[in-house]
Parts: sequence; structure tokens; C-alpha cells
Amino acid sequence: MNANTQFHQDAAKIAFNERHRQTIHFNISRYDTAVANGYQRYENILLAKDRAAYIKRDMLKHWDDYLLQFEESITKRGARVIWAKDAHEVMAHVKQLLIENQAKLLVKSKSMTTEEVSFNEEVAHAGCESIETDLGEFIVQVAGERPYHIVTPAMHKSKEDIAALFREKFATAADSTPEELTAYVRNLLRKKFTSAEVGVTGANFLIADIGAVAITENEGNALMSTSFPKLHIVVAGVEKVIPKMSQLGIFHPLLATLGTGQQMTAYNTLFTGPRQEGEVDGPEQMVVILMDNGRTKVYEDAEVNEVLSCIRCGACLNACPVYKTIGGYTYNTTYSGPIGSVITPFFKGMGEMGHLSFACSLCGKCSEVCPVRIPLPKLLLINRRKVVKETVRPLAERWGMEGFTLFAKHRFWFDFMPSWIKNIGTTPFNFTLWGPKRKMPTFHRSFTKQWNQQHNYKYTS
Repeated sequence: MNANTQFHQDAAKIAFNERHRQTIHFNISRYDTAVANGYQRYENILLAKDRAAYIKRDMLKHWDDYLLQFEESITKRGARVIWAKDAHEVMAHVKQLLIENQAKLLVKSKSMTTEEVSFNEEVAHAGCESIETDLGEFIVQVAGERPYHIVTPAMHKSKEDIAALFREKFATAADSTPEELTAYVRNLLRKKFTSAEVGVTGANFLIADIGAVAITENEGNALMSTSFPKLHIVVAGVEKVIPKMSQLGIFHPLLATLGTGQQMTAYNTLFTGPRQEGEVDGPEQMVVILMDNGRTKVYEDAEVNEVLSCIRCGACLNACPVYKTIGGYTYNTTYSGPIGSVITPFFKGMGEMGHLSFACSLCGKCSEVCPVRIPLPKLLLINRRKVVKETVRPLAERWGMEGFTLFAKHRFWFDFMPSWIKNIGTTPFNFTLWGPKRKMPTFHRSFTKQWNQQHNYKYTS
């Protein structure tokens, strides 16, 4: 079964799962309330978004210079930088580092870039245990699942689901509260932090001028993952770079506000290298793997490359009516929702994943909430055009769209066609493409006639 067919089958199943819908609605509604409060802390959040967007677009104009500056700055403090073309190269370097350090256990903070490269599965094949230390990531790892959401990995699970999971896996009490389960995980992970040979993180930002990896989190697990192990491995997408430390003050509050509704995330850390002389904690080695994995392919496309400005706040997912209906797993990608629908076809090919660009109602809500002003609906339309040009489309679809184009170019033809003919023409959609759960509306009068009557105005084409 190809990815397109699988997507439609999975979407049809989950869209009418009432329990799933209730769980997602509950969790996202809490997010919406928190974000609304977060917005109130800004005197002018639109100006903040404009500034963040400018910084990221300016970065893309000088991308190579800033990445080289980052490498030069962080290596001066003893860190090692490795450039990796794709997931295979990333994991080849990681496995070599594990061998060099005789690592049997590593602890890992939340990182979507490691999800891209199937990190946990790959290191397991190399004989090393990888433990997720973010609570949400830990939950989905225990469940044998992937993150459901960029920011909230276990958004699809209720507290009852998690209690049942932990009872099955760890024999905890069936009536355990979220607080009790959190305490259980915290105690379990403490032993892992202090015995792991390697700590792994992603990066929210790479700061070029001072050579720093910026990580923002709410649980302190990234700090713990880098304080005890001897080796700190960073797996970062090359688009995460920003030019200056002084610009971080724009991004941290926006990421917190749009990601979780907070004024600031609880823990915001800068890693500028391994443990220095006179310091009492931190890793003996720090290795930063700068991963491409399809990003320069996106960059080469001038029509869509501004999508690389994304700071992975997850706001577009929470705003998207399609995501909230079909859920994160239906996309079958690392990045779901609007942002995933734009970038995944570039990462995996328009022929295989181009259908994601059609999983959008074009309502524009994702563009409205984006903290860096990415016009996601526009980019999805561009992707759709690329899919049509680069893949073989059904003949009936091509003829249908060409015929519709002839009518759509001129208002006259819309108004000329009587309502009863329009109704006959749309009836087949009730039994085929439109789906069994919906019904096409009935045409009575043209939009032009309704407008003219309501506004006492004569509009003609």
C-alpha cells in the first residue's frame, strides 16, 4: 500500500474516533487558554513576530557564513563539530562515538532531529540502550510509539491511558495520580542520569557569534543529561543557527508563548563547549553534529525556502483543523501538521509524500499564529503545483481541473449555469470523493444574485 492510500485510510478511521477527538480537544483547549494568556504579556506581539521573521530570513541570506562562524567559535572552547549529509551519516558518526567511549547506556533529552534519524532504534542495534528523559517522550517510548506532536509527544494520551500503561509496564497502582507517576519516572531516571556514559540533546538554536547551543525545556532533563555523562552529543539541524546572542531575547519568549503559553520556559541553557578548567560538572567531550538531511534541498528552492525559518514551536499544529481531526500519527512522518506537510515532501520526495500538501483546508490559521511569519498555506499551494507537475496524475483529475479552470476564469459561466444543473453535477460527490459522512450543499441562487439582492447593487462580469 502506498503512502497516499495509507494516509486516507488512516484519516478515515481516526477522524470519527470520538474518544481520540475528545482527548485532543481537551489537551489543545488547555493549550489555547494558556497561549491566549501568554499573548497578553506582549505589548505588541506582531512587532515581535516581524523582528523574529526578519532575523531568520536574514540568516538564510548568509546561512553558510553563520554556520562557519558557529563552528569556529565553539571549537575554540574544545567542542568538536561534525557535518552530516543525511541520517545515515549522522548515525554512522554517533555509533563510532559510542564505540570510542564504550557506551552501553545513554540518556537523551527531547529532540525531533533524533526522531528524523531513528536514533533510538539505531543505537539499540549498536548495543547501546537509549533512554528518553523528557516525560512525554518517555511515555511514548515505553508505549513503543513515536512522538505524536512536535512539542507535546504524548498529547494523544489521557491521564487514564498513561496510568494504565505504567501499571502494565511498571506495576504501579491503577489509581496513580499524574503527580505520583511523574515522581516515579523522576526516581527511575535519576539512576539513569548518573550511570550513563553519553548524554544526547538536540538544539533549539545555534548561536553563531559566541558558538553556543541553546536548549529550552521545562523539566531540567536536558541539564541532567549533560551534567553527569562524559560525552555530550548534539544532533542539530543546520537551519537552527541565528547570528547573535543578543537576538535570543526575541526568540525565547516567542517560543515559550506559542509553544506552551508560558512567559518563559523553565530551563534555558547555553552550552558553549565541554567542561572547562576549574568547572566541577559537565561533559569531558562535546560533539555537535550539524545535520542537513534534506534541508539544503529545501534551501535551493527559492519559492519555499523561507520555511527553514521555523523554530518548531508547534503552534501551527495546534491551530490546524486537519491536524486536530486526523491526529499526528496519520501523517506517518517525523513532522506532522502544516509544517510537516510543507517540508516532508522535500525530505522524502514529492512522489511519495506529496499528498500531505493536500491535507489542508487553506483556512490560514497556521500562518496567523506562526511566530516567524511563514506563509504556510501559500507554500502548501506551491507544493501542490509541484506534485501535479512532477508526478503522474489520474487522467480524470486532469480533465476535471482543466474543465473547471475554463469556468473559474469567468464569472459569466458560473452565473450562466442554472442551479439544477449544478446540483446534478455535484451529486456524485456524495457517493465518491466527498465521503459518506458529508453531503454536498444544494445550490439555489448564484453568489452574484445573492450579493446583488442583499446589497442593492448590480455586479456584472
